[in-house]
Amino acid sequence: MEISDALAFIREQHEAVMLTYRRDGSAQLSPVACNVDANDRVVVSTRETALKAKNLRRDPRVSLCVLTSGFYGQWIQLDGTAEVVSLPDAMEPLVEYYRSTSGEHPDWDDYRAAMVRDQRVIVRITPERAGPDRAG
Repeated sequence: MEISDALAFIREQHEAVMLTYRRDGSAQLSPVACNVDANDRVVVSTRETALKAKNLRRDPRVSLCVLTSGFYGQWIQLDGTAEVVSLPDAMEPLVEYYRSTSGEHPDWDDYRAAMVRDQRVIVRITPERAGPDRAG
């Protein structure tokens, strides 16, 4: 599978399971919502205190299994390297993430305040490999 095909799939399907690595090297899995930014990086919003953010700061290797909302059907795997961007630098990327995934927010000031209150970060994943997918 080509990375460009995987990114096209992610632009339409936002449900995924993210794999990061614990300190002992074992897998840690998290359900996430994801999308693709203007630079063809996969983006995920999470909290500064989340295990996945801590894991990625220590070991930036990451994999996503992106599924359709119906669970059964098409799916893809995407592997890459992640960077975790904290506030205040994460604010505008968080706004763009929301817009691209959910549309316009009814109160952007409230959204920005919630991002600060919740200690949100943006995870940017640079794709390095795509596949397998449902076809193998």
